[in-house]
Amino acid sequence: MKDVVDDVRAWAARGDRVAIATVVGVRRSAPRPPGAKMAVNEHGEVSGAVSGGCVEGAVVEVAGEVLKGDGPRLLHFGIADSEAWDVGLPCGGEIDVYVEEYAE
Repeated sequence: MKDVVDDVRAWAARGDRVAIATVVGVRRSAPRPPGAKMAVNEHGEVSGAVSGGCVEGAVVEVAGEVLKGDGPRLLHFGIADSEAWDVGLPCGGEIDVYVEEYAE
């Protein structure tokens, strides 16, 4: 998490707007625990991780929308155990990610 904090501080110091994504809920298997954070600045730079694979891409996209004024968002991602093998995962799981604009 230290890297995320350092990057957010550096981006904010240079005047960038930043969105913070936080894992707020996990059910069954998930690669990152609740509290895991990812930061995205207005230029698309990313620090940290909330999951893996396509989740990160979706969070970056929503972070851009949040920074354009769409307000904070609660995102839900999940896959059933029966479908997990088809996409290369050992088991299914669900995560909830809250994305908000960073304010000092």
